Amino acid sequence: MSYDYLLTLCIILGSTKVFSILSGRLHLPQVVGSLLAGLLLGPAVLGILAPSEFLTMLAELGVIVIMFNAGMGTSIQELKESGKAGFIVAMCGVLVPLALGTGLMYCFDWGDGAVGKLTLLQSLFLGTVLTATSVSITVETLREIGKLSTKVGNVILAAALIDDVLGLVCLTIVSALAGGSVSIPVVLCKIVLFFVFAVVMAVLAHKFYLWYDRRVADRNLHRFPVSAFALCLFMAWAAEVLFGVADIIGAFAAGLIISSTPKDDYIKSKINPLSYMLLTPVFFANIGLKITMPQMDLMLVAFTVLLVLTAILSKLIGCGLGAKLCGFTTRQGIQTGMGMACRGEVALIVAEKGAAMGIMPEAVFGPIIIMVVCCSVFTPVLLKNAFRGESPYEGLEESSLLDDYEMARRMDMVAAQMMRHEKKLRQKKPGAQG
Repeated sequence: MSYDYLLTLCIILGSTKVFSILSGRLHLPQVVGSLLAGLLLGPAVLGILAPSEFLTMLAELGVIVIMFNAGMGTSIQELKESGKAGFIVAMCGVLVPLALGTGLMYCFDWGDGAVGKLTLLQSLFLGTVLTATSVSITVETLREIGKLSTKVGNVILAAALIDDVLGLVCLTIVSALAGGSVSIPVVLCKIVLFFVFAVVMAVLAHKFYLWYDRRVADRNLHRFPVSAFALCLFMAWAAEVLFGVADIIGAFAAGLIISSTPKDDYIKSKINPLSYMLLTPVFFANIGLKITMPQMDLMLVAFTVLLVLTAILSKLIGCGLGAKLCGFTTRQGIQTGMGMACRGEVALIVAEKGAAMGIMPEAVFGPIIIMVVCCSVFTPVLLKNAFRGESPYEGLEESSLLDDYEMARRMDMVAAQMMRHEKKLRQKKPGAQG
């Protein structure tokens, strides 16, 4: 038995951490650092590490845990209350990138290069990659400029939640179609059956956790995260094997189920270390290890530039149009589109899924990585420019202002009561001593 895998994991974890710190200091997502670490250590640059079956299986477990965490971080109640504006913005923000990405891939003249003749399904998968939105960078940018509680900020947050769900549905349909010569009605039937299965599992799991919470109270809390992770693995397996949909869809559904249980915060606090200490760095580094940079001829460079432009403009047009349909001003539509333009780990997960299924050409993977990095860098800059010149209080929701006023008023009342109480204590103290 060889123990080289221990050294491989040591190198991956150490290098991804170093590059993640450097990415953070450059105000880039940490995922960019993990990707760069895998790219530099892999066959594309230094050749120190190489892909292996062990890393592939560990990376697959990593993506399952990532989507499980994403599900636990998604509030079903917030999805219900996001309203008409969030749904319309999200729908337009999925359909327009899906159409433009598919058209770019299918109509681009590849000639006899590394990609070759593409099918409509392969082109559709690139469009699916572009549907994803990573809102974390947008949230930090809006918070920095004081616009997180504005009407635009609230719609961006709501649309991002719905956007992820719609993107996963697109991934499910495309993945199922890529699995063989099946008809769309059969695929849709399997999707419906899976969601019925997920609802049944949600009801059973909710009742089980309520009963178990009453039974054990605060004893043996470690059993909650263990059972939750087992549920995640089972639903990921069932989604892939029984219903023919992506395993990450099952993991995301399991996360949604756990988010409504009594110990959801405790479960998430225990699952997170497993993710960020081992599985997530391995997943993103493994993507970098698998990248074989093709000969960047003029054709591939042109495609990369067009892909970056399509990724940004498709969200700007789609989400901006959705905002306009909901009565937003043109400037607010631009702000909404810029806030939804960032791509991140979900786009990489979809691309990795396509590569694993053999429907994403290897030569296209490099441009997708560049697209994700460029969107992560450009979005904060473009978003700040979209809000430039506005008052710090312009666009704030009236309810938010009233809530802030009421909170400040109550805090003043509590402070006044505490001061009166302290004054009485000081007046009584000399008499007590005497």
